[in-house]
Amino acid sequence: MPHLPLRTVAVPDATNRVYDAWLAELEGRLGEPGADWALLTRDVLYQLYYPGFGDYDQRMADDETSPAARLALLSLDPRNITLEPEYYADVDQARFARVKPLLWLWYSFDRSPLGGQNVHLGVRFRRLLAAHLFARCGRNFKCFQFTEFSYGYRLQVGDDVVVHRHVLLDDRGGITLGNRVSISDYANIYSHTHSIVDQKEVTNASTVLEDDVRITYHATVLAGVRVGRNAMVGAVAVATKDVRPYHVNVGIPAKSIRIKPNAPPEAYITERVARRESKEP
Repeated sequence: MPHLPLRTVAVPDATNRVYDAWLAELEGRLGEPGADWALLTRDVLYQLYYPGFGDYDQRMADDETSPAARLALLSLDPRNITLEPEYYADVDQARFARVKPLLWLWYSFDRSPLGGQNVHLGVRFRRLLAAHLFARCGRNFKCFQFTEFSYGYRLQVGDDVVVHRHVLLDDRGGITLGNRVSISDYANIYSHTHSIVDQKEVTNASTVLEDDVRITYHATVLAGVRVGRNAMVGAVAVATKDVRPYHVNVGIPAKSIRIKPNAPPEAYITERVARRESKEP
């Protein structure tokens, strides 16, 4: 099969200078001691959605501003909206209150004319927010539009990780993404589950994708699953149990159908033999 590395694409120099200046200003404000991230989010979104419309507070105080316009302006401030994780009984309210503005800024940027499909700026913008939002974010994080999280603060991301469009990273019980993990469009990674008897009975379980794992299109990894190094979960598959290193698991529930040709010898040891050897003295 042909080897097709990604092309290098550039925007005009003048445009890139504006991007650089805006991101540098945003990074500076995010890093200020005691920064009010809610106010920052409101200001940034106001500038993105209503450029040149004057001062925010003046617009709100103006009697001519319609109720609908007031609602639109109020929604730019994360203090005036709620997000689903705020309703979870196990949420760390103080930690979530800290990151909530950045989640709202991330989601709202993706739905703005500037965000959306804008890969060049969008990847840089999300990488900047991730450094403040996640428990850990390694170098060269690359995330496309419309990715969503539960808390954000229980997500650990290694180096050179790529997350594609419309991915759900439910880090309620904690998610760890190793180095060079790739998650394809519309995949779902969960770290909590509900009892089949009582929906209010919730179990949080950390989910781990080890180095070089690939989760492909529309696949799902359930809570507590560990996907071993260099393994793959195939399209539309549902990983309900651990995936062994270098194995390709497909189906519902996902099962191993092959081992990658670059796998080391130990990847070919059957699970039964591996369990028996682990019990021997």
